[in-house]
Amino acid sequence: MFNKNIKLVFAGILVALSVWQFSEGNIGNGIFLILLTAIPIFLYYRNELILLAFFELRKQNFDGAKKWLSKITNPEKALVKKQQGYYNYMQGLMVSQTNLNQSEKFFKKAIELGLNMDVDLAIAKLNLAGIALSRRRKIEATNLLAEVKKLDKQGMLKEQMTMMKEQLKRI
Repeated sequence: MFNKNIKLVFAGILVALSVWQFSEGNIGNGIFLILLTAIPIFLYYRNELILLAFFELRKQNFDGAKKWLSKITNPEKALVKKQQGYYNYMQGLMVSQTNLNQSEKFFKKAIELGLNMDVDLAIAKLNLAGIALSRRRKIEATNLLAEVKKLDKQGMLKEQMTMMKEQLKRI
């Protein structure tokens, strides 16, 4: 909703107000304003629209997630680098149902920008392996599956990896 720099300015204003309240002797108001400063700082590192889109994805509501992601008009200016990675990751998940070329671009950009969690990185690489498999690029798919195996420490993607390995044998 707000640009990342506006959030920092708002946090700075709240800190200045809290210092002013401390100097006036209103300790309670100062403490409250310091605590209130945590909200824009949190939203600087975790964009509210991406959080809402993740919430919709958890409910398997792809249309709702698309709606929230579409409200981010210029991700390069509105989001920090890691958030841009997750923006591209979720866009890739949305588009993977319809357009493999575009989804491949989104996943590659998400991996390039970086994802915080190994599971998310593994899912992005698994999707890229599936796209490479559908285009009959066996070496690339094999390399990506090996990377997914390293990243998937909890074995959540084991079933999908075995299915892809079976398909690799058919090529």
